[in-house]
Amino acid sequence: MAARVEASLAAPMAASIATPMPGRVAKLLVRLGDQVAAGQAVAAVEAMKMENELCSPRAGRVTAVLVDKGDHVEAGQALLVIA
Repeated sequence: MAARVEASLAAPMAASIATPMPGRVAKLLVRLGDQVAAGQAVAAVEAMKMENELCSPRAGRVTAVLVDKGDHVEAGQALLVIA
């Protein structure tokens, strides 16, 4: 069972979805150009043998995918950009 974590925006006007914990990108659930809803799961990061789903804090379109499946990421690193 995956834990759900709502990703936070890096800044009030920014639309970068960042991981709150270090780990490995287990899944990218959206692609460039996809429309997403607020609360929709967009990626999963594996940390401490547990998958944590990251959810979009707002609706919009995926304008950039900054990581690939399997990439190691640090806490606070942006994974996607939503506009």
